Amino acid sequence: MTDTDRIRLALVDDHRMLLGALTEWIRSAAPDIDMVAAVPTWPELITHPEFPVDVVLLDLDLKDNIPISLKINTLKTTGVKVVLMSTYSEPNVVREALASGALGYLVKSEDAGMIVEAIRAAAKGESFVSAELDLALNSGEIGGSPKLSAQERRVMALYGGGEPVKAVAFQLSISEETAKSYLKRIREKYRVAGFDVGTKVALRKRAIEDGILVESDTFHPF
Repeated sequence: MTDTDRIRLALVDDHRMLLGALTEWIRSAAPDIDMVAAVPTWPELITHPEFPVDVVLLDLDLKDNIPISLKINTLKTTGVKVVLMSTYSEPNVVREALASGALGYLVKSEDAGMIVEAIRAAAKGESFVSAELDLALNSGEIGGSPKLSAQERRVMALYGGGEPVKAVAFQLSISEETAKSYLKRIREKYRVAGFDVGTKVALRKRAIEDGILVESDTFHPF
C-alpha cells in the first residue's frame, strides 16, 4: 500500500476513554488508516500541526456551543470529509448534519467494524449512515425501496449474484464479519420498508427489481 492510498484520520471526542479506545482499535484493525490526531476539543483539531487531514471522525456532542453546521462547513472549505458520531439518533439532528455536508453519521453503539467502513466510505466521497439512523430517517417511507449506501449496493449485487459471503468479503477487501454486518443492515432496511429479503433467492429477486443486479449477472442452478 502506497502513502497516497492511506487515509489520514483525525478523531475529536471529549470522552477521553472513548478517544483512547477508538484510537487503539483503529490503529490495530485498519492498516490503511493513519490516526494522525486524537483530540478532545474543536480548537485543538483546527490548530493541530497535522490539520487538514483526509477525514475527521467528529463527536456531535462536544459541549462548546459551536453550531455543528459551522464545524462541518469549516472542514468542507479545507477539503476535509466529515463523519459524525453521537450517542443519540434524533432524525432532525441527523438530517441537519447531512444537509450541512457530513458524509457519515454513526451512533456510538455501532459495531466497530462499521466505524472503519464509514471512514473509508467518506474518504471516497461516499455517504454512510448507521443502519439504526437510516431506519429512523426513512421510517415514513414504507412501500418504497430503502436507500442503500454504495457499499451496501455492492454487497447486495455480489451476494445476490450468487457469491458466498466469503467471496463477497474478498472481492470488496473487507472481513467476512463486516460483509455479514452489511447483509444484516440490508435485510433490516428492506424489512422496515415492507420487503422480506430473508433468503438469498428473495434478496436476489429484490436486487434485480431495484436495478442493483442485472438478471443476466445472476447464477442459475440449471
